[in-house]
Amino acid sequence: MPRLVEIMRRLRDPQTGCPWDIEQDFSTIAPYTIEEAYEVADAIERSAWDELKGELGDLLFQSVFHAQMADERGLFNIDDVANTMSDKMVARHPHVFGDESRDKSADQQTRDWETIKAAERAGKEQKGALDGVALGLPALLRALKLQKRAARVGFDWPDVSHVLDKIVEESHELVEARDTLTQDDIEDEFGDLLFVMANLARHMNVEPEAALRRTNAKFTRRFEQVEAKLAARGKRPEESDLAEMDALWDEVKAEEKARRKVANNT
Repeated sequence: MPRLVEIMRRLRDPQTGCPWDIEQDFSTIAPYTIEEAYEVADAIERSAWDELKGELGDLLFQSVFHAQMADERGLFNIDDVANTMSDKMVARHPHVFGDESRDKSADQQTRDWETIKAAERAGKEQKGALDGVALGLPALLRALKLQKRAARVGFDWPDVSHVLDKIVEESHELVEARDTLTQDDIEDEFGDLLFVMANLARHMNVEPEAALRRTNAKFTRRFEQVEAKLAARGKRPEESDLAEMDALWDEVKAEEKARRKVANNT
């Protein structure tokens, strides 16, 4: 770790460092930080354990980069970052580092965690239930966090059936917007539908970002197989048509289902 911190310091040295690194600031590096976090998630999703070490290193480097820029401004350094996190983890786990009993369920621990976080927000003068939900989060993740905060103060449907009813309602409103309203209205209604879908994910204990990544990977895998089947016919997708590609898509799905059935029986 000291070696990595020193490397970052030298990269930012105004006289002998890297011109690109010297020019960066918090706002220009933030998108890379988000990207690296997603690459960590991607490696985990693919069980690419050999890649994960490198991706975690890339993400760690982002923290070191931000800390170096902060140190240059006299704000804090990487030791402060580590100490702040250490203090936070100790404070949030009194059942491990304090004298509270460890005899509690995961659900109870989650409730206790949220109580502690609420007290921390109160200490920061964050009065509203939604205060502190970062604006820079990916929209789907932020929707989920906003809904969790609202649910903690009782603003929530009692069961999933109400969410499903709301999805039907929002779908109808989107169709109506498509037929009669402006593009701005359509975007507004589409956002409403996505927001309710995020709420459905929360009620069904599904992580929406992970679910969508999984579906993206599935779509990619299946479309690549469609391309391979077209190539076996001497065609490219642009030389085919929807009917042919749709039939091949169904064929790929059937083959996947058959493979899963065999795997489940072995």
